[in-house]
Amino acid sequence: MTDVSTRILDAQQAGINHAAEILRGGGLVAFPTETVYGLGADARDGRAVAQIYEAKGRPAFNPLIIHVATLEMAQEIAVFNDAAQRLADAFWPGPLTLVLPLRPNAGLSALVSAGLPTVGIRLPEHPVAQRLLAAFGGPVAAPSANRSGKISPTTAAHVAAGLSGRIDAILDAGACSVGLESSIIGFDPVPTLLRTGGLPVEAIEACLGTPLASHTASETPNAPGQLTSHYAPTAALRLNAQTKRAGELKLGFGPDSEADLNLSRSGDLIEAAANLFQYLHELDAQNTPIAVASIPAKGLGLAINDRLSRAAAPRP
Repeated sequence: MTDVSTRILDAQQAGINHAAEILRGGGLVAFPTETVYGLGADARDGRAVAQIYEAKGRPAFNPLIIHVATLEMAQEIAVFNDAAQRLADAFWPGPLTLVLPLRPNAGLSALVSAGLPTVGIRLPEHPVAQRLLAAFGGPVAAPSANRSGKISPTTAAHVAAGLSGRIDAILDAGACSVGLESSIIGFDPVPTLLRTGGLPVEAIEACLGTPLASHTASETPNAPGQLTSHYAPTAALRLNAQTKRAGELKLGFGPDSEADLNLSRSGDLIEAAANLFQYLHELDAQNTPIAVASIPAKGLGLAINDRLSRAAAPRP
């Protein structure tokens, strides 16, 4: 999304309701949390989620954190083990993200989890974020509301400096109280620190009664703030395919009569990004080599090509 009129919304109920309407319509809204301002989109709408990456200029499809209004909503989306439930009971709402297995038919866009079977989820403490999530009534995907690689925003002015004209609205509620991204904990197989953040490690370990394990760079990243994760299908991928060879399925882009599935017949990179992981999953389930059409190396095409090149890399 580019060259849109970005509205500054007052953080009263009328502004919050308008922000929720924008989210329901597939738009992007920056909103305050206690950590930093997040760039929100409906986590169930693949095209809306793809627009987050375009607005941020994010170079790869990393997993995104989703924000929910209640613990019950989180439990409908993800599977909580005992340790995760203990942390949620102790620190939610608050600056803590839990990376948990997705429930079947959770309804999230595959772009949110970057094709992984887990999702990062949190319940923010900021009252405006809580009211927005309640008014919207569903999960909101929201990385920090800044251009990729820039300093995370803790005021609406910070957001506007980087994203004005690229998103629909900014819900202005002043400065964030914590000013540091959420701490992230995974559970595969034991409670593991995936990112330090606004909740002290000591408090988390005291709650669990055990030290946290440490994530190593050699493992597959499964949360923001780490190296880019890669989706590794079982089937072999052949990139920049002009035609489909015998015994292959084809993932097309643009007009393509040979395509078994087409990321975007019209050549729309936002649509292609929204469909990428779901279509890879569908083709991979057929246990057949996959030929992938060329994707333009511009805009979201850079992120699509990044993920495809990782998926096609030789297996260890």
